[in-house]
Amino acid sequence: MKKQKILIFMVVLALIGGSAWALVWLRANQKLGAPGIKATPITGSVRMDFDLPEHVLNFTSERVLEDKTVLDLLPKDTSFAQRRYIAPDGFWVNANIVLMGTDRTSIHKPEFCLPGQGWRIDQKTTANLFIEGRHPHQVQVAKWIITNFIQDTDGRKKEVRGLYVFWFVAGNEETTGHWRRIWWMTRDLLTTGVLQRWAYISYFAVCEPGQEDAAFERMKELIVASVPEFQLEPKPK
Repeated sequence: MKKQKILIFMVVLALIGGSAWALVWLRANQKLGAPGIKATPITGSVRMDFDLPEHVLNFTSERVLEDKTVLDLLPKDTSFAQRRYIAPDGFWVNANIVLMGTDRTSIHKPEFCLPGQGWRIDQKTTANLFIEGRHPHQVQVAKWIITNFIQDTDGRKKEVRGLYVFWFVAGNEETTGHWRRIWWMTRDLLTTGVLQRWAYISYFAVCEPGQEDAAFERMKELIVASVPEFQLEPKPK
């Protein structure tokens, strides 16, 4: 029994030592992968420079600066771009890109962020959007219907719906799944020593209950027209 305990203790020590060595080796030898969006390094900064297109279809747009509280919480090499697109009739869509650096905590699960902002997640589905270009392709996006209550001008609470559309892209990889992204990132790091630089792309709009389908059709037109302006086309496999 004593020998068995000693053996187990030695195995545990070996596993701990091996894991520590592997982590040190990965940190010393890992390389940061190329992003899947059109971005350029900023001289003297750990962040990268990119933007969403200013003019898309009949939408006007304005840049939205990230909240200082958010900037202070996230790793310093996290890069951002955010715009609000406004149609002539007042319909608006917020588009956002978060690009990680060497720290994967730049990107959080939507299941954490949305409830933290008061939104209830009602329905999760996916949709395939056809993107034109030199290499026409489909982008699968997550399409979530969410609900919140806002205060109207009379001081009463009003129920509103939200449409949250998002996906993740890095290099030549795309997914709508948070855990699939984590798995691919771990796999690539262990097999190639490359830490894939993932971008989290999202579009958000608010509509009246019952108008979710109509709002999504308008969002889809905006997404399909804007994606080729900032996302790199996938290489033929």
